[in-house]
Amino acid sequence: MSEIKKVAVVTGANRGLGWETCRQLAKQGIQVILTSRDEEKGNAAAEKLQAEGLEVKFYPLDVTSADSIEHLAQFVRNEFGKLDILVNNAGILPDPVEYPAASVFNAKISTLQQTMETNVYGPLLLCQALIPLMKQHNYGRVVNVSSGVAQVSGMDRMSGTYPAYRISKTALNVLTRMLAYELKDTNILVNSVCPGWVKTDMGGPNATRTIEQGADTIVWLATLPDDGPTNGFFRDRQPLDW
Repeated sequence: MSEIKKVAVVTGANRGLGWETCRQLAKQGIQVILTSRDEEKGNAAAEKLQAEGLEVKFYPLDVTSADSIEHLAQFVRNEFGKLDILVNNAGILPDPVEYPAASVFNAKISTLQQTMETNVYGPLLLCQALIPLMKQHNYGRVVNVSSGVAQVSGMDRMSGTYPAYRISKTALNVLTRMLAYELKDTNILVNSVCPGWVKTDMGGPNATRTIEQGADTIVWLATLPDDGPTNGFFRDRQPLDW
């Protein structure tokens, strides 16, 4: 009897790290649900992977909408009856770049609220909606795509830059630890990842890492064996200090 395919949801996946994560997971024989807020771009991204013979389905998702998240959860329940992998990749970086506008003293609460809604509340709602599908068969891998600028141990680096983004990614790391602790007696492993400075629309053309390199540790964490780590923060498959 053939092994039942694992099922993965990847958010913010119509381009960049999310798309490459879908590609690498599907190449391992995993059924991937590629999600994106933009339906046209999401469909095009999924079709490109399907053209490579990969098992990828598109489903529209706005991570800032509780209704949209519940519709996704219902789709997964009806279509597959389970979920094995959740990659919370969708994220925004709306902070101004130039100082002094980028200083935390000039950070606008509206920018912080917008960033938290996408980068923290979205992953939380997705975990609340989808981890029950993992609990049903006591298997799951949750990967929260964070950033090195979220390291509290290195908060003196890059001071005066990206205040909303940094606060949101630090909060996402806290969420990772809270989820991992509550799931510590299960086979659901929860980790954060720093993909590094990657050549994406967010990272820009001067970034030092390829998209393939950035996605590698995401995919590694999404496919950990049962004795793999949980409650960790990783870059290049190596642990980082929180």
